[in-house]
Formats: sequence, structure tokens, C-alpha cells
Amino acid sequence: MKLFDTHLRAFAATVTLAAVLGLSACGGGSDSPADSTSATPSPPSAQAPPATTGASALAWQTASAMGPGINFGNMLEAPQEGDWGLRVEPTYITAAWQAGFRTVRLPVRWSNHAEAVYPYAIDPVFMTRVEGVVDALLAQGFRVVLNMHHHRQLDGDALDPGEFVVNPSDLDPRFVGLWSQIATRFASKSERLLFELYNEPHGRLTAPAWNTLLATTLQTVRISNPQRLVVISPAGYGGTASLGALALPNDRNLLATFHHYEPFNFTHQGATWVTPTPPVGVTCCTAEQTAQIENGITQAKAWSNVTGYPIFLGEFGAYSLADTTSRVAYMRTVRIFANAQQIPWMYWEIASGFGIYDPATGQFRPELTAALLAP
Repeated sequence: MKLFDTHLRAFAATVTLAAVLGLSACGGGSDSPADSTSATPSPPSAQAPPATTGASALAWQTASAMGPGINFGNMLEAPQEGDWGLRVEPTYITAAWQAGFRTVRLPVRWSNHAEAVYPYAIDPVFMTRVEGVVDALLAQGFRVVLNMHHHRQLDGDALDPGEFVVNPSDLDPRFVGLWSQIATRFASKSERLLFELYNEPHGRLTAPAWNTLLATTLQTVRISNPQRLVVISPAGYGGTASLGALALPNDRNLLATFHHYEPFNFTHQGATWVTPTPPVGVTCCTAEQTAQIENGITQAKAWSNVTGYPIFLGEFGAYSLADTTSRVAYMRTVRIFANAQQIPWMYWEIASGFGIYDPATGQFRPELTAALLAP
């Protein structure tokens, strides 16, 4: 805890200095934000730029090996596991692997399972539960992207039912403190485990504020995990429009991620957590809609080429109120274009409102799954 204390004091001093100098700091609901060898076709390998650029060989090799990815959403990132109708079950792990997915992104709402005041101790029962899920995924053979998800107050959002308020002065130090504990607990795990510092920073976390917090948090993670691959997202809900404002720390073992839900009025039609709720009946994919899909991915690829860091599409998906034919067309369009740009991807999500797996039947929905995994 001594090293952690040192980092917290340094962080507090930085925040105080910024205030003295007058420095400015420039997804909706339960289903989504406001983006071994298998015979299953996988995305083409990400191509590393010349060795003079930023990311390590390990970062590029990992991006190349991610294969098709799936989010285990609406499970551990609910206020309490099960609140949103799903729990992480062994069935999902086995089924996802057998279908051909090779990376699982595991969203977790750590903030609702930790003390509000220093030292911000994470509930040991919850920590053990998350560790058990990570261990099961790694044992199956997956790469795992373990993140922090839905810390509503950190973003300045209204709290979900079942959440509690913390002192605003504790928000950023608590975030760092939570990651100190997570990183220490998982330090001995396989290098197939990646840490994603935060899902879709926005609102209170403006680009400068998020750049400062992520740099401080990364320093803390590096105390216990000096070589672990860490994933960072831009502010602005992780959208490509904010990639230019993302300040990359001086660290070669990083990957970036972005979310892409365009055309939004198609992917989120009928989503009641969006205000105003987009009307249903929108189909996909016209030439204009296809251009929207391709433009975001192209922007991410261009950012990767310029910075020399790999980037992956951490979330995309279409809500179940869209017609199945259009969902298939959308998913195929994203998958094919992302593969062509050598951008690894992870579909949002496995078994809820955007899902491709039916928990009632215990089967994948064939048309949707084929849109992601078929040749």
C-alpha cells in the first residue's frame, strides 16, 4: 500500500496544482452505450508499421491474434450480477468458444463493489467472482479484455438503481485505487489477459481530464504489471472523433480501442435508454449507411497508422428491434470492412438485447452468428 499511497499523493498534488493554475479540462442503459486453432475465419492479421513507431511487438502480435471477439455484456457490469437478466455461466464460455470466438471482452462494474472511502477496498467476494470468470475464460483458451465499466458518477451521469454516491473529491483517487487492487490481484495471470482502463469516458471526463487520469492510473498499474498489455480508449464515449485528443502515454505495451455504432438511428432503434428513443422500422444498409460504417473504421485505421499503435473495435452491434435481415447486413458490413482494414473486433454482445445467443434455447441465432463468423 505504500507505493499506492505515494501515487495517490502525487495525483492529488497534480490536481491541486492544476486548480491553482486555473488549467481547464477540455452507453445509455443496460444494453449499450450512448460503439487453439479454429476453422472459423478470423480477421486478417494486424500489420505492424515500421519498427520506429510506438507500440511493442507484443502489442502488435496480440492484436494480430485476437480473432473474432464477443462482449459478455449485461452481466458483471450490472449494478449487481443478474440485475439485467444475465449472469456469466459456464455455458456461455463453452458456447462462445465452440462457435469460433477467440477473444472475450469482460465488462465489470467495480465501482459498485468497493468502499466509498480510502482505501477503497473491493469486496473480496466480488473480486473472487470476477477472478473465477477470468480464470475460466483463460482456461478455455480465450484472450480476455478485463475492463472497468459504468462508473456513472465518474462520468457525471445519473446513478443507476442500486448504486451509491461517493464524495466527489474521492472519484479520481478511488478510480486509481481500484485499479491498484485489480492489477495486483491479476498480476500473475497469463499475458492473454489485457486490462482496459475504462469504458467510454465522457461527460465529466473531458479529453484533458481523461488523459491525466489514464496516465496516473497506468503508472499505478505498472507497479505490479510492468509488461501487461493495457487498453486505452479516447474520451467522447470512445468514438473515433475523439481519437485525435487522446494523449498516448510513453508506454509501448498499449493498444487503443474505439466503439462504433453508426448508423445510430439503425443500431439503436427502439432503445428506450436513448433520449429521444430512435423510431423503429429503419433498415440497413444503404450506400449512405455503408459509408457511415466504413468512415469510422477508416478513421481508426488512419489513427493507428499515424501513431504506430494497434487499435481494435471494442463494441459494435444492432439492437434486436431492428429486422433480422438488416441486422445481418449491418453485421456483415462491419465485419468485412474491419477485416479488410485489419482492425480486430468484438461484437456487443452475446445474449441480451443486442445478442446473438438465445439463453432460452441455449443456441446461437444462426443468421446473426453466420453474419459474424461465416466466410
